[in-house]
Amino acid sequence: MKTIKKFLGSNYEVMASNGHVRDMPKSQLGIDVEHDYEPKYITIRGKGEILAKLRKEAKKAEKVYLATDPDREGEAISWHLSKALNLDPKKMYRITFNEITKSAVKESLKHARQINQDLVDAQQARRMLDRMVGYRISPLLWAKVKRGLSAGRVQSVALRIIADREEEINSFVPEEYWSLDAQFAVKGEKKPLTARFYGTEKEKIEIHSKEEMDQILKAVQGASFHVTDVKNGERTKKAPLPFTTSTLQQEASKVLNFSTSKTMRLAQQLYEGIDVEGQGTVGIITYLRTDSTRISEEAEQMAVSYIGETYGEEYLGLRKAKKNQDKKIQDAHEAIRPTDIRRLPASIKDSLSRDQYRLYQLIWKRFTASCMADARYHTTSVKIDGNGYRFTVSASSVAFDGFMSVYTQEEDEKGTENQMVNAIGKDSELTLQSLEDKQHFTQPPAHFTEASLVKTLEELGIGRPSTYAPTISTILARRYVAKEGRNLYLTELGEVVNNIMKKSFPSIVEPDFTANMESLLDMVEEGKVGWKTVVSNFYPDLDEAVKKAESELEKVKIEDEVTDVVCEQCGRHMVIKYGPHGKFLACPGFPECRNTKPYLEKIGVPCPKCGKDIVLRRSAKGRKFYSCDGYPECDFISWKKPEAPKTAEMTENSKN
Repeated sequence: MKTIKKFLGSNYEVMASNGHVRDMPKSQLGIDVEHDYEPKYITIRGKGEILAKLRKEAKKAEKVYLATDPDREGEAISWHLSKALNLDPKKMYRITFNEITKSAVKESLKHARQINQDLVDAQQARRMLDRMVGYRISPLLWAKVKRGLSAGRVQSVALRIIADREEEINSFVPEEYWSLDAQFAVKGEKKPLTARFYGTEKEKIEIHSKEEMDQILKAVQGASFHVTDVKNGERTKKAPLPFTTSTLQQEASKVLNFSTSKTMRLAQQLYEGIDVEGQGTVGIITYLRTDSTRISEEAEQMAVSYIGETYGEEYLGLRKAKKNQDKKIQDAHEAIRPTDIRRLPASIKDSLSRDQYRLYQLIWKRFTASCMADARYHTTSVKIDGNGYRFTVSASSVAFDGFMSVYTQEEDEKGTENQMVNAIGKDSELTLQSLEDKQHFTQPPAHFTEASLVKTLEELGIGRPSTYAPTISTILARRYVAKEGRNLYLTELGEVVNNIMKKSFPSIVEPDFTANMESLLDMVEEGKVGWKTVVSNFYPDLDEAVKKAESELEKVKIEDEVTDVVCEQCGRHMVIKYGPHGKFLACPGFPECRNTKPYLEKIGVPCPKCGKDIVLRRSAKGRKFYSCDGYPECDFISWKKPEAPKTAEMTENSKN
C-alpha cells in the first residue's frame, strides 16, 4: 500500500480493504435455493471499521480506483467493495497491474475500466458451488464420523487421488527383471569399456528370470565380440519455460523443500514489495497466481539486452510461450518473473530473508534461462555384437551450455562423458573380460508429494493456481493426510471420509466431473454460460444425494490412539486428541475425568543433563524447540535438534 502511494504521489489517497469485505454468513448456507439461488451477503466480522474509513474517504474523492488482484477473486472483491461502499458508478473505476512497479501502476490508470461482471459471476459461482458442497456434506460427516470434519469440491477430489495412489501401492505386485553388464578390454587402451546388454542384433530383449539370464550368459560367455556401429550425433535440450504457479510450487518443493503454502506466502511478499536499499519498497516479482508462460514485450526486451551484454549474443534464444489450445489455460497474466532482470539476486540479498532470497533466486534463474539458447550435446553411441547378441554403450558431452550456464534441473544432466567411448572405432579390437548380472524388481508407484500432487491436479484440470496450496493445507489440517518427510500418506480418518464420499457422492470426487465444472466456470467468465445455470443444475442432485446418505449411511467409529501415558487423576491410559493447535493428550474417561495435558513427541534422544527423554515442543509463535521431558525440574532447552550420543563401541570404531 505504501509502495503504491509512493508511486502515485500526494494527489492520491491509497487504502487497503485487507482482502474480502463481504461473504455469506457462517451460520447458514447463505443461498436461497427456493428463489433463484440468490446469495445472501453480509459484512465479514471485523471489517466494519475498515469499511467505515473507506466510505468516508470515497465520499471525498473525485474518482475511486479499485486495484485488487488481477484475477477472478480480485474482481469479485472489487465488486463487493463497490456494493459495500455504495460507490457511484460514474466515479468508480477498476484498474489492474501484473507487477507493483511505478511504470505498471501508472500505466494501469491509463486503462481504467468498469468491473467485469462475467469475472465476478464466475467467482460467485465457484464460491457457491464450494459452499453447497461444504455446507451440505460436512454436517453429514460430523453426524456419521466425528465433528470438525469437512468436505470440499476440490479437496475431496485431491483426497480421492491420494487414496487411489495408496490403493495402487498396496496392491502392487513386484515383477522380476535382470540387467547384464559386460566389461571389454580394448586393444591399446588401459581402461576397460563397460556396455549394457540390449538384446539380439534385431530386437531389444527384456530378461525376466534367472533361467533366461543363464541362457544368455551361456551364449555370450566365450563369444567373439566386435564393434558393428559407432554413431556420432548432436541433440538439444530446450530451455525451460518461465514459472507458472504450479511449476513454481513444484520446483520450490523439489529444490528448496518448501511446502506449497510456504512458497505462496513468500511469493506474495516478493510481489507486494520488499524494502530494497537505495530503491525503497518495490515489488520484485510479477503476480504469483497464473497458469500462463507468456511474458510482456518490455520484459522480453530487458532480457535480450541483459543476456546479450552479460553472456554474449550466442546465448540469446528467446522463444514465445507455446500457444496452448487447452481451454483450462487462462492467459490473462504473464508468467512469474522478476520485475527487473537487472535486479540480480546477489545485489539485493541483504534486503531479503534467507527463504525470500532463495525463492527469488530460483524465479530469477528460471526466467533468465527461459530467454536463453538451448543447450547442445555431442553424442556417441556404440553397438557391440557377438554370437547374435548385442551390447550398447553411449556417452554425451556438453557442446554448448546455453541456458544451463544459469539454471539446471535434476534432469538436466551435464553429460555422461566417457573417454573410452570416444576412443572406440569400428576397427577396435575387443576382448570380453567379465559379465555382471543383477536381479531387480519393479517398484510400486511413488507416494504423492505436495509437488507431484500439484502437478497431477493441474494435468487433470482440477482447481486453479489460487487453489492448489489451500487445498493441500486443508487436507493436512483435517488430518485426512499425513506428511512424513516429503511424502503424503492417507490416514485412517482420510480413508473413512474418502470411502463415504465415493459411496454417497461419486460424481463430486470424480476427477473428470470436477474438471468439467472448472470448464463451465471458464465459460461463465467468457460470458457463454449464466452463472445461475451452473449452480441450479448442480444443487438438486447434491441435495438428493445428501438426503439419501443421511438415511442410508451407518455411523463409523474411529478409535483414538492410546498412549502409555497414565492419567494421574484416574489411572486410565490417555489418548491422543486433536484440537485447533494440533495434538494433545486427554483422558478417555471424559466427561467424568476432564484431565488433559500437552502431547510431547519423544525424539529418541536422552537429555544430556539428566538422562530423561528429549521431547519436541512448540513456542507460542509455533516455532519448534527441544527440551527435557523432566521440565521444570530439568531446564535443558535447545532450538537445534539434539543428536544421540555415540556409544563406546561406535567411538572406538571411529578411532580405528
